[in-house]
Amino acid sequence: MSLSTRIAWDDTVLPFQLDRSDIRGRVARLDGVLDNVLAQHDYPAQIEALVAEVALLTALIGQTVDLRWKLSLQVRGDGPARLIATDYYGPSKDGEPARVRAYASFDKERLDSSKTPFSQIGSGYFAVMIDQGEGMVPYQGLTPLAGGSLSACAESYFAQSEQLPTRFELTYGRSKIAGGPETWRAGGIMLQHMPKASPFADGEGGSGENGVLIATDLLDEETAENWNRANILLDSVEEMELVGPSVHPTDLLVRLFHEETPRVYDAQPIKFGCSCSEERVRSSLSIYSAKDIGHMTTDEGTVTADCQFCGAHYVLDPKTLGFEAERKPDNGA
Repeated sequence: MSLSTRIAWDDTVLPFQLDRSDIRGRVARLDGVLDNVLAQHDYPAQIEALVAEVALLTALIGQTVDLRWKLSLQVRGDGPARLIATDYYGPSKDGEPARVRAYASFDKERLDSSKTPFSQIGSGYFAVMIDQGEGMVPYQGLTPLAGGSLSACAESYFAQSEQLPTRFELTYGRSKIAGGPETWRAGGIMLQHMPKASPFADGEGGSGENGVLIATDLLDEETAENWNRANILLDSVEEMELVGPSVHPTDLLVRLFHEETPRVYDAQPIKFGCSCSEERVRSSLSIYSAKDIGHMTTDEGTVTADCQFCGAHYVLDPKTLGFEAERKPDNGA
């Protein structure tokens, strides 16, 4: 039995509200999920850290999406870490787990072990996308990479695109309990001030890096006091409280925010899950002509495709692929 199966609150997101401060939040733990995500690939340590951070952010942000919706985060840059991509699939019905998957694209030769993981991304953007299903226009919001961490980028996204003061406190890494295997463990807390009319005037620059908005730009005197108080309390959280086996998330909230009157809701279970299938691969290849499919065909006479998220390998007959294969023969065929 793996370590991640021994703790009841592993791989969950617990929503809560601080009634006194008018702040909502989530506590997340990704353990077996993160192990499964990273086990699909042989990433260098710096890339693993970036994937772990984005996967944890995805779980915290994704908990708010409706059933059957899909939330995706993408981090794109011009550095050696070119792309970090994650998907969160909302449960198909109440009581079922959400699913998370993630992968990275990078240039191993350009990685610099003397620099921080975030600096490996270079200049680029942090994107949040929400797919509400067939017939609905997907939503996309972008913010530039700034602030020194992907958590700071996510905070900037909420300030810029949603006008919501937001704070993340995350920790992640490999750990081991005596007698157990070494596993990935990640934990985090997200705070978000409830929506109100923002004092920010359109057209003005924010006080963050490169003029982006930050949380304090969005608060008036009264809400700023509540927000600052909650953040000071969150500053006292310890890493082992976020990822260790001894502190239940509810107990952690009471320890941190008991004066803010915390109210806890039902936890959302999360598991690793990929949406790839042979049918989806066939659909993606249906746009190609017979000539294009011919260029993709291997010496063994097959067309192969690999899922970047889970590593699934598909071997297909080229005669059944491409838009030429989809056409029905006419009378002159």
